[in-house]
Amino acid sequence: MRVSAKSDYALRALIEMAAREDGRAVSAEELGRAQDIPHGFLQAILADLRKAGIVISQRGQSGGWRLGRPAADVSVADVIRAVDGPLVSVYGLRPEAVTYNESASVLQHVWIAARDSLREVFEFVSIEQLATRELPETVTRRTANESAWQPH
Repeated sequence: MRVSAKSDYALRALIEMAAREDGRAVSAEELGRAQDIPHGFLQAILADLRKAGIVISQRGQSGGWRLGRPAADVSVADVIRAVDGPLVSVYGLRPEAVTYNESASVLQHVWIAARDSLREVFEFVSIEQLATRELPETVTRRTANESAWQPH
């Protein structure tokens, strides 16, 4: 799986919002500076997140962006889907929609299994957990495995 810059930036911006103890709105400029995200790119990402109901924009003197729902209720999977679409796609199709001839049909099972594996992590890590740096044990167990850190 390739994590796009868009997903990475979206997650970093949301972590920044969730980490604010006062819960006040934060400007896109401030988010961009804090996480070194290009302003134009961040504006497009925030628009995608707003469409998904993950963030809301607030106009006026104390305007800016803030979470549209509790950080504990927003998963990494929600964010990736909001800015990039499905977790796994094959030629732009969801794995269950891909068709192969009989000899290659087993590939569909690999794509479905890969999506399921990603869901095991992405759907169970919330923005709140990222902001508080308290990852679920299932994630920390996976990162404790030394082979997980190898680039192979």
